[in-house]
Amino acid sequence: MTVQTVTKIKKSVPCELHYKKINSSINLSALSQVFSNLKGTSILGGNSAGRFSYWTAEPKEIFEFCSGQKKPFEKLAKAMDKYKLQMNIERELPKGIFVGGWIGYFSYELGRYIEKVPATTAADVSMPLIRLCFYDRVICYDADRECFWLIALELDGDNEKPEEKIAGLEEILAKAKEVTVAKPVNADVERIDFSQIQCNINREYYLDAIEKIKRYIYDGDVYQVNFSQRFECGFEAGAMELYHWQNQFNPSGYAAYIDGSDFHIVSASPEMFIAINGRVISTKPIKGTRPRIKDSEKTNTENYEDLLSSEKEKAELNMIIDLERNDLGRICKYGTIKVVQPRMIESYPTVFHAVATVAGELRDEIGFCDIFKAMFPGGSITGAPKISSMEIIDETEPTERGVYTGSIGFIGIDGSVCLNIAIRTIIISDEKAYAQVGGGIVADSSAEAEWAETLTKGRALIAGIRAVEGS
Repeated sequence: MTVQTVTKIKKSVPCELHYKKINSSINLSALSQVFSNLKGTSILGGNSAGRFSYWTAEPKEIFEFCSGQKKPFEKLAKAMDKYKLQMNIERELPKGIFVGGWIGYFSYELGRYIEKVPATTAADVSMPLIRLCFYDRVICYDADRECFWLIALELDGDNEKPEEKIAGLEEILAKAKEVTVAKPVNADVERIDFSQIQCNINREYYLDAIEKIKRYIYDGDVYQVNFSQRFECGFEAGAMELYHWQNQFNPSGYAAYIDGSDFHIVSASPEMFIAINGRVISTKPIKGTRPRIKDSEKTNTENYEDLLSSEKEKAELNMIIDLERNDLGRICKYGTIKVVQPRMIESYPTVFHAVATVAGELRDEIGFCDIFKAMFPGGSITGAPKISSMEIIDETEPTERGVYTGSIGFIGIDGSVCLNIAIRTIIISDEKAYAQVGGGIVADSSAEAEWAETLTKGRALIAGIRAVEGS
């Protein structure tokens, strides 16, 4: 089999994109396990829930921006411009596929560098606000074509030839064929004991905060606020074990595993923040959740229908759709912004979600940093209006969110982008696991019902932690 080559040109640094298609039935969990033994591993997807999954490691470069530093977007643009290339011929690779570039995360608090909002929450988990790794080789599994794409970038001054890079990826696939990953042990999500889990707020604080937020709504300051709480517990198992568990019992097309050396991120997010393919940008907010109970068809049907018909949940999502249309209006061509997928209900292993998709065509002069500053943080996890909601979040939540409700994903060297909203996301650091959950608060929200919803969301995350620890 020959290696296909696509020439890419940059004014100062020429670059070639090389790739090879392989048909194989390699177990995806086994491939993740092999990559977990490499340095600087990033995995996106890694399960059967989405079309593309990506595995990569040993980055060529790492970009980090930390709290207290200045000009994050100027520094980010400079780093990204170093590798910004243009395609000059057609390629066999599917549209929107990650062909190499940056993978990493953006923390929620980066929003303070976009809008003038307070910064009074406690920063008790130390992580960079931005951490992106530049990868020049990647394995992609294409679920639609049932094949693997081995992709390598040949950068100016490379010591390795592209054929050697692709051969190295083939060796990894060969290793994965020899690896067997034990099937994760299931857990009874409904029986999770929260009395053994620490939280950054207690029930009384939570209920009082909801009433405070509703007063802001009654006074006309905001229409909706996303309020969250964070669970914390000891964790001495492996991050990859937890990732296997989530992919088995809570699979998501926007899942992610990030090895940050001093910390790990395991995300089972079902929510897309932004995707860019060519010059078309789309966003897919989630607003509205109901429990999905194992082996309870009657209850699940009732919950599904209740979410589908709920006027409250419809109004919540419509508010966020309007917010996202407004954000897109700052960067898209006039008349191109549309709701391409109206409200629909999506089913996940433990919950039902109401979602919609909004899209538009980017203006010619708009770059990634312009897009990010216009859209971040996602409206579904702030509220509306966005700035006022962010101010109330800072006032009512005691600790920084960090990666939670930030974003994880890739910015490709060819301009393609896919970033999630980092919900259903666990941070592992210093033998502790942090899992944060929240919900949208509106005028007729029930504080007790919102509290119960956060526990429903939290159970699915805590269950995985307990299962891989064997407790």
